[in-house]
Amino acid sequence: QVQLVQSGGGLVQAGGSLRLSCAASRRTFSTNAMGWFRQAPGKEREFVAAISWSGGSTYYADSMKGRFTISRDNAKNTVYLQMNVLKPEATAVYYCAARSVYSLSYYNPNEYNYWGQGTQVTVSS
Repeated sequence: QVQLVQSGGGLVQAGGSLRLSCAASRRTFSTNAMGWFRQAPGKEREFVAAISWSGGSTYYADSMKGRFTISRDNAKNTVYLQMNVLKPEATAVYYCAARSVYSLSYYNPNEYNYWGQGTQVTVSS
């Protein structure tokens, strides 16, 4: 089984930066992709970014491009989300996700098999 453990997050002023990490504590099969989603109060879970595990191709929601960067460390089975120039709109619970199966879509949360516990990111002005 795969367990995803998240770290990072917290409170940051607008314009600041945060780096989230997500480590697979146990890996029993190949990882196809890992990604990040977020959910603000009263809103649906939305896609943030994803990365293929073998090739490292990255995918971003349009609103995240240019400010957020996803990366991975295969040796550590860890994915990161670097968030720069944070805005209050980024306030949400951020979830790490992973999948072991191939999918054409990196954006659909239903395509992911495993989820982290979530971590709060709060951006104040």
